[in-house]
Amino acid sequence: MIKSILLLTPIYVTLFWSIVLNTDARKYDTPRLFLGKFMLFAFIVYISHFLFYFPYPHLYAIIDPFYQYASLLVFPLYYIYFRLLTIDDKFSFKVHAPYLIVPTVLFLFYSFGAFFTNFADYKSWIFDRTTTSNLFFIKYLNVVHLIIRITFLIQVVLTIIGNYDLIKKYGKKAEQYYSDIEDSSTHKVKILNLSMIVTGCASFILGVLGRDFFSNEITSIAIASVIFSSMLFIIGWLGDKQKSLNPTFETISGEENQMKMEEFSSVAQKKILEKLLILFNDKKVYMDSGLNIQDIAQAVGTNRTYISTIINQQFNQNFCTFVNNYRVEELENTLKNHPEFTNQLLAESCGFGSVDSLKRAVLTKTEQTFPEWKKQVLSIHLKK
Repeated sequence: MIKSILLLTPIYVTLFWSIVLNTDARKYDTPRLFLGKFMLFAFIVYISHFLFYFPYPHLYAIIDPFYQYASLLVFPLYYIYFRLLTIDDKFSFKVHAPYLIVPTVLFLFYSFGAFFTNFADYKSWIFDRTTTSNLFFIKYLNVVHLIIRITFLIQVVLTIIGNYDLIKKYGKKAEQYYSDIEDSSTHKVKILNLSMIVTGCASFILGVLGRDFFSNEITSIAIASVIFSSMLFIIGWLGDKQKSLNPTFETISGEENQMKMEEFSSVAQKKILEKLLILFNDKKVYMDSGLNIQDIAQAVGTNRTYISTIINQQFNQNFCTFVNNYRVEELENTLKNHPEFTNQLLAESCGFGSVDSLKRAVLTKTEQTFPEWKKQVLSIHLKK
């Protein structure tokens, strides 16, 4: 009973997120939908584990090639998900197929061996791969299976390194696009990668030990179930909220941006700055919680690069910090006039997307927690 629950838990988690991420019509963005596909393949992996460990030998023998394929796909798919968050605007077979070629080729080789092996011999070999055999296709499957295990371990390492590199290169792009401090922060995507690091390390150990090691070890199965279930739940939960880190999918080209600014006359820059200040000081565009730099560029009549660079040069701030500093000032005035407002009402009244965004903006600007800052503001106001 306990063993069944432990084996079923990651199945429920991956099935839940594969449904949620693929069916919520309000959030149909490319990275989120693709993460739903990742969860679907993870679901296949864990339902295969259930059939193997329970065991259902006849059913598992049928599904085993697909398990091998799904297990080889999950880490490349997760890397593609990170590319969709940072550098690619949509899934493309031309761009992303190279990451899927090796798993597909190994799946075909493995399926070839499974198809031509006597089913009884094949089933026996699956549940006891240490058994020596003189059968050609069993020897063939042993070689392919070893290659699959080595490939899987390499994938774990490459995915973790690749994701970290993408965050490092493109993590700052969101700060130059979104105004909501939660959307522009990289802390969620860093936790996403950290969760996969934990999952990857556990998968690495499982891959080295082999599934046979866990067959009669309920404690080991419990540890693996808790790790995989919790990490995959965190990945699904954060992925449901995570927006693209690089929404405009610009590659890093600081020299190109600098050349554009040098071609831009000081008179034109001054006009843009004047329009920008009118939008924020007079029209209070920062009150829109969904504001992004593209909205400002359209309102000013220029492009994102000029807006971003002018804010960086004139105020030594990124776009997100620039907007939220205005919101914090608005928050201070609102708090003085309406000290009875709840945190939720304060956030809604000052352009913040959430109470968490409000608190993070106050902390970033004042280096004080919101309760400390609020107490100080009201204390000074009451003395006047």
